[in-house]
Amino acid sequence: MKILLFANTDWYLYNFRLALVQALCERGDDVVLVSPDGPYGPRMQEMGIRWLRFPLARRSLNPFVEIWTIVRLLKLYRQENPDLVHQFTVKCVLYGSLTCHLLGIRSVVNSVTGLGYVFMDGEGRRWLRGLIKLFYRLVLRPTWVIFQNPDDQTIFLGNHLADPLRAALIRGSGVDIRRFSPQPEPPGIPLIILPARLLWDKGVGEFVEAARQLQADGQPARFALVGDCDNENPASVQESQLLAWVKEGVIEWWGWREHMEEVYAKASIVCLPSYREGVPKTLIEAAACGRPIVASNVPGCREIVRHGENGLLVEARDASGLAKALDYLIQNPNIRAKMGAGGRKIAVEDFSLELIIPQTLVVYKSCKKDEREKTI
Repeated sequence: MKILLFANTDWYLYNFRLALVQALCERGDDVVLVSPDGPYGPRMQEMGIRWLRFPLARRSLNPFVEIWTIVRLLKLYRQENPDLVHQFTVKCVLYGSLTCHLLGIRSVVNSVTGLGYVFMDGEGRRWLRGLIKLFYRLVLRPTWVIFQNPDDQTIFLGNHLADPLRAALIRGSGVDIRRFSPQPEPPGIPLIILPARLLWDKGVGEFVEAARQLQADGQPARFALVGDCDNENPASVQESQLLAWVKEGVIEWWGWREHMEEVYAKASIVCLPSYREGVPKTLIEAAACGRPIVASNVPGCREIVRHGENGLLVEARDASGLAKALDYLIQNPNIRAKMGAGGRKIAVEDFSLELIIPQTLVVYKSCKKDEREKTI
């Protein structure tokens, strides 16, 4: 088949879907990747993968800009004429599904990888949530939809935004359990990391406040944010704020790191006090590396963290509760080791690429079967 994958960044395709793309190429499919420009598109081209630049204004709400985007997408999809389209992230799912409908492309798979910024609590986003729900209801039901956690699936099906007969639950994009493997915890002062895009919705503020409380209590530990700002996201933490925290001495800021397996090897605890997730890949990687996790008890995070088994779950937006959980693990290295071993077991049994990719291929097969039956 000719399969087209469309996402809002080349980084997303490289970081989350490269293994899937390689599996498709190995079985003989003609794969085309579409995303806005960035440093990872040319990298994938160097690997022999066809990648097309498609400008997309992620934050734009200008109707003229958005209509022009759909017109350009219509031209691209018509030229490529794919047998199957797989779309990721909100705008790509909505605009891509509309485009497929207009062009008569029937084999369409959409991944709901989280509810996104507009679905977080906030009165100012209510009108936009309503508009997106209406758009979902119009374009999503004829497509196959992959959900990453049952909470998101329940919301979509309960609001009739997707067809329950074309819904699949696949927990994340998988982890390479050979690349991400356990390493002994390094000696010295424990290092706690938060690896993520630096958004307020990821609980960055709570992480910094928890670090501040523990330091005030005299707890010997280091705290590091591992990731970059995302200026296309309204919830992005500004660089000036990050630098102020660094100057204060409360946290370290490591920026984006490509070789995350080396970062996890340096850490004692991995933390993600997010407000909501799809299924965070960073936590799957941390579990595969045998690191204990402290995360919010919210959709997505609790798909990976089993309280007391491979980490601790705390209430979202609660810096004091987060500090207590981190303090407990900092003071108990034996429990850290036990939870790390439990996390490795969970990653291998539930989240390895060898399990996740075949599940996606089954959805592709079901999607093509639907198309054949409709044609008959």
